[in-house]
Amino acid sequence: MTRLAAIDIGTNTVRMIVSERASRRDRTLSRMRFITGLGRALRGTGRIGDDEFRASVEALRKFRAEMDRQGVETYRACGTACLREAENRDAFLAAATDAGIDVEVIGTVEEGRLSWEGIRRGVEGRAGDIAMDIGGGSTEFTAGPGEDDSVSVPVGVVTMSSLLPLSDPPRSWERAATEYFAGRRVGDGTRVFGKRRFRRLVGTAGTFTTLAALDRRMTRYEPDRINGATLSEAAVLRFSGRLWTMTDSERLGLPGMEKGRERFILPGIALALAAIARFGVHGVTVSDAGLLEGILAGIRATWRTMGGRG
Repeated sequence: MTRLAAIDIGTNTVRMIVSERASRRDRTLSRMRFITGLGRALRGTGRIGDDEFRASVEALRKFRAEMDRQGVETYRACGTACLREAENRDAFLAAATDAGIDVEVIGTVEEGRLSWEGIRRGVEGRAGDIAMDIGGGSTEFTAGPGEDDSVSVPVGVVTMSSLLPLSDPPRSWERAATEYFAGRRVGDGTRVFGKRRFRRLVGTAGTFTTLAALDRRMTRYEPDRINGATLSEAAVLRFSGRLWTMTDSERLGLPGMEKGRERFILPGIALALAAIARFGVHGVTVSDAGLLEGILAGIRATWRTMGGRG
């Protein structure tokens, strides 16, 4: 039986999944994730901050230990927006290697393709879908596997939080500025799609999965209950209205809110609502699977091509 691992090093979160091929089916052996805020200082300094650097490398050390414990045979670790931009990325990549993880920095087209592949494994893909992956440093929109079907908008929940810092609780003008900014960035960034109509918006990553978890009042995160969950535009608007009036600590106390997500959920909702309006859809279908699962699927395909038994 073949054991593989995929690692996603994002601008806000680092994640890993370890999988085993057994009886012609993939079985998840472990998942790990840490909100390290790798790109938190990027907009102000152009660099990964010292604290975030150390926290992210420590997370990779823990991933390496888990991979060794599970007997992982091969892995792929992908860095996204933050590592595409940071001036000190080479130092980070060297530190990651010292921690036992070789990191590949992928481009926006590859990120969109892998996200699409992962989403297809989370929810049944349909003709006319548009997928949205709200990251920390960028937001990917993908309507298929081809290069022309994908666009990366260079804004995410961490970059928006840096550009438009919020009071606690936020003031009404801060909300208005955040929503206006999100609308402009999504509108301008998705012009490549023109007047193309989509039947369904499929959302992946922390904003959407958190909204689904909040909607289901989850005290323990259950991916199977997230995959395929639907949220109407009205439901997202209700969450927006409620969450914008709360303090960080009040949001954190809600069933389904992950620690570290309580502030980033606000720019995330603004981006989600901007996409719903831009594409004229009635809501969003949520996929727990995304970039991480797409990376894993790619490893599996490569392993088979090279003659692996899994």
